Amino acid sequence: MDGSPQSDHEVAWRPDAATRSRARLTRFIQDCGCASWEDLYRRSIEDVGWFTERVLRFLDIRFQRPYTHILDLARGAAWPAWCVNGRLNITQSCLDKHQATATRNLPAVIWEGEEAGAARSLTYAALQDQVERCAAGLRARGLGKGDAVGLHLPMLPETVVALLAVGRIGAVAVPLFSGYGPSALASRLQDVEAKAVFTCDGFPRRGRPVPAKPAMDEAVAACPGIGHVFVIGRLGMGLASGTPAPAAPSAAARELAWDDLLALGASSPADARLAEPTAADDPLLVLYTSGTTGRPKGILHTHCSFPVKAAQDMALGTDVGQGDRIAWVTDMGWMMGPWLVYGATLLGATMVLYDGAPDYPAPDRLWAFCARNRVGILGISPSLIRALAVHGDDPPRRHDLSGLRILASTGEPWNPDPWRWLFDKVGGGRLPIINYSGGTEISGGILMGNPLLPIKPGSFPAPCPGIAADVVDESGRPVRGTVGELVIRRPWIGMARGFWKDTDRYLAAYWSRWPDLWVHGDWALIESDAEGGQWYITGRSDDTLKIAGKRVGPAEVESILVDHDTIKEAAVVGVSDEMKGSAMIAFCVPARAGEALALSAGNLAAGELEALLTARVGAELGKPLRPERIFFVAALPRTRNAKVMRRVIRAAFLGEDPGDLSALENPESMEAIRIAGGARKPGVGGGKTV
Repeated sequence: MDGSPQSDHEVAWRPDAATRSRARLTRFIQDCGCASWEDLYRRSIEDVGWFTERVLRFLDIRFQRPYTHILDLARGAAWPAWCVNGRLNITQSCLDKHQATATRNLPAVIWEGEEAGAARSLTYAALQDQVERCAAGLRARGLGKGDAVGLHLPMLPETVVALLAVGRIGAVAVPLFSGYGPSALASRLQDVEAKAVFTCDGFPRRGRPVPAKPAMDEAVAACPGIGHVFVIGRLGMGLASGTPAPAAPSAAARELAWDDLLALGASSPADARLAEPTAADDPLLVLYTSGTTGRPKGILHTHCSFPVKAAQDMALGTDVGQGDRIAWVTDMGWMMGPWLVYGATLLGATMVLYDGAPDYPAPDRLWAFCARNRVGILGISPSLIRALAVHGDDPPRRHDLSGLRILASTGEPWNPDPWRWLFDKVGGGRLPIINYSGGTEISGGILMGNPLLPIKPGSFPAPCPGIAADVVDESGRPVRGTVGELVIRRPWIGMARGFWKDTDRYLAAYWSRWPDLWVHGDWALIESDAEGGQWYITGRSDDTLKIAGKRVGPAEVESILVDHDTIKEAAVVGVSDEMKGSAMIAFCVPARAGEALALSAGNLAAGELEALLTARVGAELGKPLRPERIFFVAALPRTRNAKVMRRVIRAAFLGEDPGDLSALENPESMEAIRIAGGARKPGVGGGKTV
């Protein structure tokens, strides 16, 4: 979740009186007895215990047994204990607390599929019933507290039910990207020693069925500990209802259709529907992120961590409350999927899900979806907006988007033109774009806009309340007006509880640089107060380039490249150079489809465009920071949540081992990059265009 500086540093949006008045953040500030946002933020980082208790009360988190104290730092800043001695099963706050209120009859889930006419919804009453039946069915199959259960599903109502049901029985949910192949699935399921998994027959993308179960079948064959496979018939070609379900299933009979699982739960004793008594800091989720080398990182979260932070950010940042409709273009395998489910249900809001390509069957599909379902808060990535903006202004104009009141952004840095297009053409210049940056390990955001603070394009007005963020230099000293390392100085309730069975790797990743200081791995910049004090993320610190003794973030160069109307996307990496020590190599995706092939011939047009773009970077950043070479390709390697994988680009270009590729959505994009690397001159990271 990122944002980056760019050329437009003027304030683009300011809240009016009505926006400030209705904001849940305004009510929270009043509830805390604070005089202003600045007063709240100062107190939230000076006394994180006080702040966290206020958040728990504001979110109406229901404890089975009250905690004795909010925070224990006896083991140090890397291992805080939260809600000590408290018992909390978070699903009671997501579901049970709403059943005696008007929220019971409001929609909890509104779902739309890619196929024409595919739509369903669940009220909070219906969601609770299905979660309870699913939980009872899981217990009837012998699953319970502490068991790891994989979720290999697209964004469906059943996915929401399954995620909450796993938490309800005290088991540990392991969301998996719906597009993973067998080896990626198997490695994660083996790592957590999964006992069961949810999957589906497949799902539609661009009008074609994408099989899912065959990949899971192959993965399960490599995971002998998995005794249960629950199958949802998304496309009507899955396991048929009525398949026999022996109490102790063999490898050949461990599958059970979704409807049969719920029927099994319905026939179970009433107490099988109840929430399992769990400690507040018992495991709830293991969320996997890809590492640069070695096996993926399993981020551990608990009942009182991830859901609380998700709901806090959703309420105070994107201004979501009871009955509000929020949609986020994501997948359950990425943190924003569980974030959407837990945040919305804790707040009594409505999550609006879409399962399909956002520009199919026409470029206006996302806007039609928002209009049809009266979406109020829409979360997207800059990559998606870049892809939609090339179709012009007419697609959003054709639909009634008056229901939108907040736009939100995660995933990667913004460039000026797509930010402005979203702000002007979709939001009509009246809606804030709430930029959001943090990560899986954070349970949400480090930096985030909110309805009370002015916004500059691509910036963050402030850190999230309760997050003691700072930017420091190479010696760990705070800096302003220059790029430094993004750090967090105090624990927060959403902080990861380590990596799954890998303590040393967790400490090395975040706590090894400076004592008691979380180092997130992002370069950031804070403007001076005279400039407005806004924050910017300039890229991953391990991606940073140092050219001729000058440090530059890839996003800064990429922003200049894509500002040219011939270029849609760009990625910049650094390679060794015998003369300079390091050289900058850029890969650009032309704006017009099919143009990459024409440019790949190394003809005069390609050379002219390369020279033009190189000169633009030199003019903006100085001649020493010009790319050594620019290659034109049809696509960049990226994950499903739209993050460009620069380490993969660099490895492919240099012919090195790219490490974990399980999160890569388009591995075929690497071939053109390999060809470019094979053609480069000895000692220099360059060659002819490909």
